[in-house]
Amino acid sequence: MTPDSAPLPAIVEALLFAADEPLSLKRLSELTGGEENALRTAIDELNSTYAAAGRTFRIHRVAQGFQLYTLPDYADWVRKLYQHTHVIRLSRAALEVLAVIAYRQPITRPEIDKLRGVDCSGPLITLLERSLITTAGRAHRPGNPFLYRTTREFLRYFGLESLDDLPRPEEISTFLAAREARADTDESGTAETAAPPDSPAANPD
Repeated sequence: MTPDSAPLPAIVEALLFAADEPLSLKRLSELTGGEENALRTAIDELNSTYAAAGRTFRIHRVAQGFQLYTLPDYADWVRKLYQHTHVIRLSRAALEVLAVIAYRQPITRPEIDKLRGVDCSGPLITLLERSLITTAGRAHRPGNPFLYRTTREFLRYFGLESLDDLPRPEEISTFLAAREARADTDESGTAETAAPPDSPAANPD
């Protein structure tokens, strides 16, 4: 089969199977040459085909892109696949810091410390190493502390299309904890590594 003869849905399916992160419509258009409306139609056709055939996965919109996900009905079997793999879960403190950043970004560490009433250096390092947050410049105030915001990986990891999908502030910590537990069926986890001494992760001021 030549590139010119391959149907668009088949091309999209192949790309999503091969990708290790969500692909946006813009990226899919660049790769396939298809228009965004045609790509949306192709994705809808694929999901309809999967449903009609009783397939165990669907294409979901997440992190402003599209990715293949196993249906929740098969989570127990997928979990067995990773039962001997060490998955690093976020601590309650890290989830609480992440919730603060999600709703108040960009925000500095001193502001997070003040809101939580405790030092947040440890949780910030963990979140930076997991690529769930990143720096967003420095605040124009004494000391010029780093500003922090969430990342696209944050959206992907918690199954969100955008920050508009976040629940109400009083529900965010519970929501993130539940989403992370569900993500255990999809993530094999990686060992935490020490940050370079001159990086924001090592010095989250």
